[in-house]
Amino acid sequence: MAEDKRDYYEVLGVDKSASDDELKKAYRKLAKKYHPDLNPDDKVAEKNFKEVNEAYEILSDSEKRARYDQFGHAGVDPNFNAGGGNPFGGGFGGGFGDFGDLGDIFGSIFGGGFGGGSRANPNAPRRGNDASASVNISFEEAAKGCKKTIKVTKIDNCSECGGTGAEKGSDIKTCPVCHGSGQVASVQRTPFGQIQTQTVCNHCHGKGKVIEKPCHTCAGKGRIRHTVEKTIEIPAGIDDGQVISVRGGGDAGVNGGPSGNLRVSVNVRPHPVFERDGYDIYCEIPITFAQAALGDEITVPTLDGKVKFTIHEGTQPGDEFKLKGKGVQRLNYVGRGDQYVKIVVEVPRDLSKEQKSKLKEFDSATDAKNYKKQKSFFDKIKDFFD
Repeated sequence: MAEDKRDYYEVLGVDKSASDDELKKAYRKLAKKYHPDLNPDDKVAEKNFKEVNEAYEILSDSEKRARYDQFGHAGVDPNFNAGGGNPFGGGFGGGFGDFGDLGDIFGSIFGGGFGGGSRANPNAPRRGNDASASVNISFEEAAKGCKKTIKVTKIDNCSECGGTGAEKGSDIKTCPVCHGSGQVASVQRTPFGQIQTQTVCNHCHGKGKVIEKPCHTCAGKGRIRHTVEKTIEIPAGIDDGQVISVRGGGDAGVNGGPSGNLRVSVNVRPHPVFERDGYDIYCEIPITFAQAALGDEITVPTLDGKVKFTIHEGTQPGDEFKLKGKGVQRLNYVGRGDQYVKIVVEVPRDLSKEQKSKLKEFDSATDAKNYKKQKSFFDKIKDFFD
């Protein structure tokens, strides 16, 4: 039930005034924290992960966020109002029950200032709601693109009755009360005199039609909620937290209206070696003291496999080199980012007595000219000790 859900802003730990960037930053942090790959067999983390994805899917969409801010969970819950639109029926009319249609009353008196005094055609085509899903992919799949089959829960026209809501062979008749309009006229007494208003027909509930024998599969609704498998194309260069929109992949439209879209939130699993910034990737390569001092040919992992790279004599800890074009494919563009490799010089530990002796011998054989940074540093501070 919608009322049992936590507030989406509370789920992401942000204020209601949070910007899109703040929402995205909060989502990424929590998605990584509760990611199933980092929390195997943890049901609480799995529940939190789904909750975070649901919250971000709503708040990252400006239209859904506006509905949520106004109506809460009911404004974005497809079960609350399968027909779509305003969860409270639109205008002022749907929510005042015994008081009649205030929109129609004030519309007739003041010329439509409270909603125009007319209702939308209940049988007019309406677009279906958007459906949402999420998909987990690897770092490499995000960089190069892939295809994934996902499960999507959505509303479709009933296959048994073809969306009519009527059992096969039975009739759908025009409502005898409203004669197909979906509305009935009534007269109300007001301080301004008698006013005729239009209200929803209680016999057909505004549809203008009456089903004599409802379909046994959909109970006369003409629509069913079910889970289907769908294969989607994930473009190369997609990043963690981005959303793919599949046109027409959402809920079926009403009365022949177009289907909504499917919005798929992409979760990229962390990589043990690479980190991504935009379309560039970064990694660290550990080398020995001797390799740094003498130079060497080392093996560097890339998205395209291993490559050889020659490091020069005297390479310093923290030195960085670039492998051009070895980064991530640019999303919907030609070309790739670069790969940056940072050198980490590992200091040997647990030395034997012989190793220590040789190292001391080596240290004695060097002087200031071999350590330019050290000489420069002490030249800068010598005035402090004079």
